[in-house]
Amino acid sequence: MAFLLENEGFCVARNLVPAGLISQIGTQLDADFEATPFCQGGFYGEKTKRFGRLLARSPDVAKLVMAPVILDLVGRILGPWCDRFQLNVAQAIEIHPGALAQFPHRDQDMWPDARGSHEYLINVIWPLGSFTAENGATVIWPDSHGRTALLDDHVGEPVPATSEAGDAIIFLGSTLHAAGANRTRHPRRAIVIGYSLGWLKPYENPWLAYPPRTARTFSPDLAALAGYCQHRPNLGNFEGQCPSVLLGENVGGPLGAIDALRPEQRAALADFVRRQRAQEDAAEGLAAPPR
Repeated sequence: MAFLLENEGFCVARNLVPAGLISQIGTQLDADFEATPFCQGGFYGEKTKRFGRLLARSPDVAKLVMAPVILDLVGRILGPWCDRFQLNVAQAIEIHPGALAQFPHRDQDMWPDARGSHEYLINVIWPLGSFTAENGATVIWPDSHGRTALLDDHVGEPVPATSEAGDAIIFLGSTLHAAGANRTRHPRRAIVIGYSLGWLKPYENPWLAYPPRTARTFSPDLAALAGYCQHRPNLGNFEGQCPSVLLGENVGGPLGAIDALRPEQRAALADFVRRQRAQEDAAEGLAAPPR
């Protein structure tokens, strides 16, 4: 799976989770799909519905977000470029009959200068039903990722990521893709869960999507992935501390800032402090009167 993702820019993992779990999540989101208005604008799609905050809407979405195989894969590809990766988005999408094909795009283009040297993002699409070429399955341009993304022309022909509930369509942020046109009489539904480098501004604002009263219901690992953890050095802090402090029982009163540094920074800082203290000790020794 990792080989295909790194070499083709995408892969489809079959039967990664039970189809029953996907069905249960779909049922939990039925009311939200019904209540959500259609998008505005040609990119999002005027016959498409989208909504986020899925961890607050469906408790079982956490099982998709925290799928061990996915987290291992994300860590392998994004891990070398950040102290920790983060949840970039958890969004549901419903493409209705008559929807036009989406404009081909690369999701990394939401950040300036995200080009060529490494990956910024990994997306996972979880179909809530069958994905077919007729009902708007995501189409992907193989080998359009990485340094190839620097080219203006499309590479080769796209392929529809046909799949079923329980499968996962995984692709890099630099991979060219688009939602297909829905030429059937029925909507097609999916969930997209994205993971990005922890030092980027995420697509979905995590602290508005999951304020502390919501994040307190998450496991510590899920809360950290959803933004309640600092990215060393000191990035994303609250009053100079890890924002996970907001998830405790007794939050209130002034807080004192606490260093959150990478190991090499801690070592350099410790040496810097040691040398200063040694100089101070030496100066005090010279200033002391003889006995």
